[in-house]
Amino acid sequence: MAVRVHQTIKYEAEADPTFAPRIKEKRGCEKLEACIQCGTCSGVCPLSIYMDHTPRQVILLTRSGFRDEILKSNTIWLCASCYECTVSCPKDIRITDIIYSLKQEAIQARAYPRRFPIPVLAREFYKMVRDFGRTTESFLVVKLLMKTNILAGLKMWKLGLQLVTSGRFGFTPESIKNRRQLQQILDRVGDDNGKNGGPKK
Repeated sequence: MAVRVHQTIKYEAEADPTFAPRIKEKRGCEKLEACIQCGTCSGVCPLSIYMDHTPRQVILLTRSGFRDEILKSNTIWLCASCYECTVSCPKDIRITDIIYSLKQEAIQARAYPRRFPIPVLAREFYKMVRDFGRTTESFLVVKLLMKTNILAGLKMWKLGLQLVTSGRFGFTPESIKNRRQLQQILDRVGDDNGKNGGPKK
């Protein structure tokens, strides 16, 4: 029987030399190269035990140019944006902002697993805010389930019914006035017409 062998060692020749410089250009990521690999960020992160790469490893792999390794990891999606790593970093590196930028890269490159809910939710949430200025939870949930796991939604039909009957879920899209002005603002801050699932950092 054939045995599939997976490579675990990464070589410098496999790295993307343009990746780290591109991340460093984003706001909040300027100190990427200042990391001393002390591991403080990993020690204070409440979710690091669930990550395939700890925050310390994320910084190391990012500045080493291992783009695919990072963008396809679950670490960047597990980050809760609590900023504990940023507050505790002895070199004042804005680690949370770096991880946010990596999320944007993954969304743009569609490097996450198909039907993976977190980036799908981020993209649909942003599209709805851009188009209407507000989110309508019922529409957002339906879009999320349709693009991830519709069967999971069917299993929660009782909860959905309770939300509808209590008035928490509506069937009329919510909107703001002067939506075009909001879209112009988002264009000015550089959201690339929503292609990246949100504004650029």
